[in-house]
Amino acid sequence: MNTIAAIRELLYAGQSETAISRQLNVGIRRIKRIRLELGLPPHKAGPTPSGSHEDKFWRRAVPTSDGHLLWPGATPTIRAGGGSEKSTAPRIAFRIRHRREPVGKVLPDCDQPGCIHPDHVSDQPMRDTYRAIFGKAA
Repeated sequence: MNTIAAIRELLYAGQSETAISRQLNVGIRRIKRIRLELGLPPHKAGPTPSGSHEDKFWRRAVPTSDGHLLWPGATPTIRAGGGSEKSTAPRIAFRIRHRREPVGKVLPDCDQPGCIHPDHVSDQPMRDTYRAIFGKAA
């Protein structure tokens, strides 16, 4: 993923110019210009409210220069709903992309260990189908 795409994702996720600048090491002017091009309103000062797992996922996932998303820290656990609802970043990524609950363990399909990009994860039935079509070597 290039820098502009990463900036767009983070802007859509509701992050501030300052947070994006720190995370991606780019200038704030560049981020503001992209915000304007996207037609997004200025970021409101203060903490960004986060009521859902998806909001927290997009706020914390870290884009890499080669198009992956990684989770900062060792445990990819996300709490929402006042802390009572708990899920993991890979499961949330799967729900974002496939609009359904995953079955079994969610794993990255790409070559990046720990990748949680919604386009790069699959659940057990998807992996089983892939192996049935392409064989064990797949």
